Amino acid sequence: MISAAELTSLATSHDIISIGMLADDLRRQRHGAKTTFVRVATTSADAGAPVVRPPSAGELRVVGVPASRAAAVERVREVAAAAAGAVVTGFSLADLEALAARDGVTLRALLEELRAAGLELVAEAPMDRLQDPRRSIEEVNIAGLSLARLTVEKAGSVDPMPLLKAVADLQRAVAVVRAFAPLPRRINPAVPTTGFEDVKHVALARLVVDNVPSIQVDWSLYGPKLAQVALTVGADDVDGVSAEDETTEGRRRAPLEEIRRNIIAAGQEPVERNGRFDRLPEGHRG
Repeated sequence: MISAAELTSLATSHDIISIGMLADDLRRQRHGAKTTFVRVATTSADAGAPVVRPPSAGELRVVGVPASRAAAVERVREVAAAAAGAVVTGFSLADLEALAARDGVTLRALLEELRAAGLELVAEAPMDRLQDPRRSIEEVNIAGLSLARLTVEKAGSVDPMPLLKAVADLQRAVAVVRAFAPLPRRINPAVPTTGFEDVKHVALARLVVDNVPSIQVDWSLYGPKLAQVALTVGADDVDGVSAEDETTEGRRRAPLEEIRRNIIAAGQEPVERNGRFDRLPEGHRG
């Protein structure tokens, strides 16, 4: 167990090797050599838009901001009808908070409508955008849904520790967060983060947020190089792998082959999962 004083010291240290080794030790205590990944097919939140569900998709995710409460519910119905067994996830919990407030309904009522239409999990809960993180996440649970992951929308201060400690405190209160993706979803082009900062942030997230099972990195957002390094410093789950099986560059560059190769190169064992975090049998194709 790392003390609070030690964590504070690590946060100011530039010794990424030592920080990464500590985080990797903790990750291996939890997960051994296994790294999970999920193949995701995304579809627009716009009602009536085409829904494409590749056979290998372990998750069918509705992305974007719905125009209205009724449009959100209708879109979930459309996607659920086309899911063919894929786990249906969707929306940002922060956007649903705003939508419920705009339509004059409780967040719980909106979540219950979405669940009845076929939604299984809320795709993300951005810690830094939620009006009331604890209450909103509890409402997800009460409505009979699950939360796919806790995220960070924008890079905040240079010191990541206050946010990471807030995430750990939130998990102590709600105890339902399955995965935390500590790297920001949106980057300020004027002040981009460095690879060093990103890797250190992942490692500190594993050390500080030790009560959340998985630390996650987004393959589609950060790419294979950073994802591979992140897996050696505390991350154990890869989100956003394309569900398309083939590319114009051939089998070697196909998404499934590439993610497996990168996980193995990080010294770990790739295990495919679906959107519910259920592990899938080898060779799964839907």
